[in-house]
Amino acid sequence: MDNTIKKNEERYMLALSELRQREEKIHAGGGQKAIDKQHQRQKLTARERIRYLIDQDSRFIEIGIFAGDGMYAEHGGCPAGGAVAGIGVVSGRQCIIVANDQTVKAGAWFPITAKKHLRLQEMSMENGLPILYLVDSAGVFLPMQDEIFADKEHFGRVFRNNAKMSAMGITQLAAVMGPCVAGGAYLPVMSDETLMVRGNGSIFLAGPYLVKAAIGEDTDQETLGGAVTHTEISGVADYKFDTEQDCLDELRKIMSRLGRPADAGFDRIASKPPRKDPAGMYGVFPVDATKAYDMQEIIDRIVDDSEFSPFKEDYGKTIICGYARIDGWAVGIVANQRLIVKSKKGEMQMGGVIYNDSADKAARFILNCNQKKIPLLFLQDVSGFMVGSRSEHAGIIKDGAKMVNAVANSVVPKITIIIGNSYGAGNYAMCGKAYDPRFIYAWPTARIAVMGGEQAAKTLQQIQVSSMKARGMDVTAEDEKTLLDEITQKYLSQTSPYYAAARLWVDAIIDPMDTRNVVSAGISAANQHPSDAGMKVGVFQV
Repeated sequence: MDNTIKKNEERYMLALSELRQREEKIHAGGGQKAIDKQHQRQKLTARERIRYLIDQDSRFIEIGIFAGDGMYAEHGGCPAGGAVAGIGVVSGRQCIIVANDQTVKAGAWFPITAKKHLRLQEMSMENGLPILYLVDSAGVFLPMQDEIFADKEHFGRVFRNNAKMSAMGITQLAAVMGPCVAGGAYLPVMSDETLMVRGNGSIFLAGPYLVKAAIGEDTDQETLGGAVTHTEISGVADYKFDTEQDCLDELRKIMSRLGRPADAGFDRIASKPPRKDPAGMYGVFPVDATKAYDMQEIIDRIVDDSEFSPFKEDYGKTIICGYARIDGWAVGIVANQRLIVKSKKGEMQMGGVIYNDSADKAARFILNCNQKKIPLLFLQDVSGFMVGSRSEHAGIIKDGAKMVNAVANSVVPKITIIIGNSYGAGNYAMCGKAYDPRFIYAWPTARIAVMGGEQAAKTLQQIQVSSMKARGMDVTAEDEKTLLDEITQKYLSQTSPYYAAARLWVDAIIDPMDTRNVVSAGISAANQHPSDAGMKVGVFQV
């Protein structure tokens, strides 16, 4: 085996080992003591509920597992953002599932919890997927209420979305398996049907203690808002069950009766595995993020039968565009190329940078895919747009704007995988989070920032050193090196895929071998939401 390939593979195995260890830690939620307490109350954990609910042998694609990772340390942390969520199959129907994790601060909502719920609702709305809420929450985490309550993208937006989704005809089902308090009480009641578990499930605007403080009434949780109260007296809920398993079984029955939606018409044929071994991606992708490699080797290990039809193959070579199939689905692929290539004038240039001709080619290809109703897959490993007087004189901003315009106005589903660098405006042009990809994933090798770590650190160092000298301070070469090291370490930590996933800049960090699965599931989801909207592009410089 080539030594470089072996080195790359070893590096990736370490990265994947770290990924698995981090995921395993998050799976523990609020810890074993909290899990045991849940079981003592005859309650399942959020992950156990989802495993019971989804079809046997089906795949659950978890979204936002790293939400909140490394955040809220002063409050004891918030594993998975206090909720387990993702895309699953229930009674043969693909759907979104969101389950509060009661083991994490009694299922209380942190700011990241609200952001995660809103992201899952967005997925439901964009793809027309039914959404199932497994409710078990103490409501807003009061020590952080100022960061979750009143703004547009805060807690209340969830219930606004409930109403909008209902008007869109999207099925929403809520199973109340624990507390559902205050403003959170609106979520199950604004769903199409509400199921409750007797003895554990409760819905009320104010709990017994607050009722006592507010109006002096003595009451208990069950009398105030338990399953019997809401199915026999208030009429707030529709069904009650003695066990969680019975409740989840009924959810499955309801899902089995849903009408089948018309599909969006995306083309699919019988799936074929890649001819090139997908595991070879580990060796192809370089250890050094500045080193060249052939993106085509990655594409060949993702697409069906390793068959790819390039568009404008010999033009704009730092972006690869072309047609392929993934798990039978027709896709248009836009991918950055980090090969060393020759320019027309003969000098060697490093790829991974978007040049004028590459931006022009990509924009045209995106228009073509919209014309043909072909979903788009973006494979990001981009350092940004080319800079310098030659590029500026050639109109790089104009051509970049053309590409950004095409990406922003594209109406076919867009799925983005960040496999390496994702820097600057390149992140935008290659359909970063701000450009509404239906789903956005990162490999463990992803790096997301306004610019590369080395360049950014040196720029920040120069600014700080100049400021220090302007104040009359003596700055030695050793001081400059120490400062550079401190800045570099901090900056690189912020470019990590885990930093991005904690803040939901990406939906999940995935094993490269899982790329075909998540892309196929994403297109399958998108295919359930037909749209007659055609692409319209705005004004841009030609």
